[in-house]
Amino acid sequence: MNEFETGKYQSGDSAMAWTGQAERLRCLIARAFAAVSATCGAFEWIALGYLGLSSVLVALFAENLAHPARLLSTQAAVAALILLVCRAGAKTSNQFDKGGTAFSSKFWHFGRHWYPHLFFLFCFEELGRLVHLVDPGWQDAKLIAFDRWLTGVNPSLWSEHLARPALTEFMEFSYFTYFVYLVILGGVLYFERDREAYWSVMTYSAIGYVFGYVIAMLVPAESPWFTLAGQWHGQLTGGPFTALIALIEKYGRVHGAAFPSQHVAGAMAALWGAWRHRRWLFWIFLPFVACMCVSTVYVRNHYVADVLGGMVTGTLGYFLGRRLMKRSSAIGSEAGAPSSKI
Repeated sequence: MNEFETGKYQSGDSAMAWTGQAERLRCLIARAFAAVSATCGAFEWIALGYLGLSSVLVALFAENLAHPARLLSTQAAVAALILLVCRAGAKTSNQFDKGGTAFSSKFWHFGRHWYPHLFFLFCFEELGRLVHLVDPGWQDAKLIAFDRWLTGVNPSLWSEHLARPALTEFMEFSYFTYFVYLVILGGVLYFERDREAYWSVMTYSAIGYVFGYVIAMLVPAESPWFTLAGQWHGQLTGGPFTALIALIEKYGRVHGAAFPSQHVAGAMAALWGAWRHRRWLFWIFLPFVACMCVSTVYVRNHYVADVLGGMVTGTLGYFLGRRLMKRSSAIGSEAGAPSSKI
């Protein structure tokens, strides 16, 4: 065998070895991805799907954003954290189910079930940077025109003649109740260990919110608080809840993302979830949710159109979520944990 033929065979052996290593690496990656994805359920499908869609939109309309690369890297990091929490929760699930008292098992079990609240908060705050992703202007004039067509007045300005400190305090309290509906319902289901109902409620909320997030990117609205600034005769005054809401909005208010109202969408998804899974809680929530819907207009944060839009997206989240939760893999695997228990 001459040198040329020897080199040829050696080259062929190297190519085969490289191909074999590449195939083994591909199999390892595939197995790792399958192991992680098996821990994900319907909520994660929606959450990761939204992050993927918004990342594509950021890449397509990067010229409209100040720091598109930073947004993309942040979204990738959030997606990775979701997968990490799901995987860690699955690994410690058996220990928790057997009554394990280790801090790590309790920490990851709790984090696995309650991280959705932080995800919703992240997405809403991020909308402040994505609101002009597609449209550089504001669409408030159209929403104001719709309100006038529907009610004959500008409701945010009209309601000012009703303002009294006691009424303002009640309305601010009603507005604040948005923050507790999903926490209360989720808490009841979590501590009663109704795993299927718990993740159903989170999925209803996720779908309703995602509809709202996407619409907010396509129909940017800054809310009456900004659009009608200077047209009121004074600030709303009240008591401790008025001060609390002012503090929350001082550090967490998003300029834009008013249509549809995420407050109303989240409340509607939780309300529908209570109707299906804990009917007694539905009847407790109902009057508070009704007052909250009115309060969003009174406290100058939303148009009537925003409220109606939130009612629609929250309701869509419930009905589409119910269909999605019928799939056998809708609740992520937790290392053999029973499908009906947390």
